[in-house]
Amino acid sequence: MNEMTSGHTVKAFTEELDSINQLVIELGELGLDQLRRAVQTLMDEDTKEAGLVIDRDRELNEIDIKADEEIIRLIAKRQPVAKDLRDILTVQKIITDLERVGDEARKIANLTIHFYDNGKPPPSNEILRDIYDMATFVDDMLNKSLQAFVKVDLKIALDVIEQEKRLFDEFRGSLRRLSTFLMEDSRSVGHVVDIVLALRALERIGGHAKNIGGHVIFLITGKDVRHENLSAIYSEVADLA
Repeated sequence: MNEMTSGHTVKAFTEELDSINQLVIELGELGLDQLRRAVQTLMDEDTKEAGLVIDRDRELNEIDIKADEEIIRLIAKRQPVAKDLRDILTVQKIITDLERVGDEARKIANLTIHFYDNGKPPPSNEILRDIYDMATFVDDMLNKSLQAFVKVDLKIALDVIEQEKRLFDEFRGSLRRLSTFLMEDSRSVGHVVDIVLALRALERIGGHAKNIGGHVIFLITGKDVRHENLSAIYSEVADLA
């Protein structure tokens, strides 16, 4: 019997891993809230609140650093192997994705300040509409990915993976609609470029949500599906879903 298999140590390891998982949940909830607040600042033309969203990104960074430190300490202390080590490293990847969600939300808040605090005419609500529509879809993806992690739910994780195709379609559709604004008025080119950057930030958040869904599938099944298409993923985990 080694240190990892002794009863009291296994319990201690589980408690320490649970503590890290709680940091993941805290980071995820904060990232989701940052996304929602950032989009709301754009809708409300609220540059003051946008500044608060930008400043709050430091909280995500602090949790990210704390979680990394806890993971390093846990690995050094317990020297986990096999599934235990795999689970820890996968959780670390989820943390990285969630921290990057915060970075993308910050970009949207920066856009609010750029539009409404520079003395120039802001874009119309009509040209901004695609941001709001895509944000709603991405919010759902991210929320589901967090539920999949919290509930260790394979079906929810698969649902998030399945949404990726629609995410791509939403992004491409938005670009097509924005092109019509350029054709109608070439003076809107500056706003269109800025809005494309916001849409790209949202598309990346959706990508991070999809990554988290894949990480959850790996935690549950041990199958690495990061580079698999949807049909291949379903065939690999069909018996478990």
